[in-house]
Amino acid sequence: MRLRRDFLDVLAISALLAQTFAMSASAGAQTISSAYTSTAPKGCRAIGARNREDGSATRICPGKAGLVVLVNEDDLRETVSAGRDRADAAKQPAAEAWFGPFNSPTSAVEWRMQGGKPFAIIQRWHIADNSDQDRDGRPRDKAMLAVTRLPPGAVCHVAYIDVAANPDANTIARKAADDIARGFTCGKDAVRTVGASGRAVELAKAR
Repeated sequence: MRLRRDFLDVLAISALLAQTFAMSASAGAQTISSAYTSTAPKGCRAIGARNREDGSATRICPGKAGLVVLVNEDDLRETVSAGRDRADAAKQPAAEAWFGPFNSPTSAVEWRMQGGKPFAIIQRWHIADNSDQDRDGRPRDKAMLAVTRLPPGAVCHVAYIDVAANPDANTIARKAADDIARGFTCGKDAVRTVGASGRAVELAKAR
């Protein structure tokens, strides 16, 4: 009888430990969340004056956890990078990640964070499609979400999600950030197309 009670006690303890582990794992998974900042010029610091000839401009915007966002605009194309300061952000691969067609990102930056530390940002981009023009001959924009990994390690694009081809593009982008960004090696791994591909991603990857 005593052996049976001991056996039941062991089972009870095992069940309790399993439940505790499951609750801990669930709590850990829930620590990933989103926070938001803006790269709108009014909330950023301009670096130098805008060049009237080519429209080039640079600004530094506040980010999360001590990081800043560096936005460079030149010839109707922009890059977005991040780092501890302007110099750090400027030397990252993301600062050289130009798209061929005219493009611009929206000002909203979504930060994916865990334990108060950001590990990726998500931003919506509009890529001009010269093969699809309106009645006035202006190219129509195609929307895409770009996922960018953050330090530790280099800052670079890791995934593109076509908005038109994926009704749940925001959800896909967050999952891509959570699953891919921290294990991505800039300069070695190729930027992934996540979800269904579409015209925006085709334009972004065309060189």
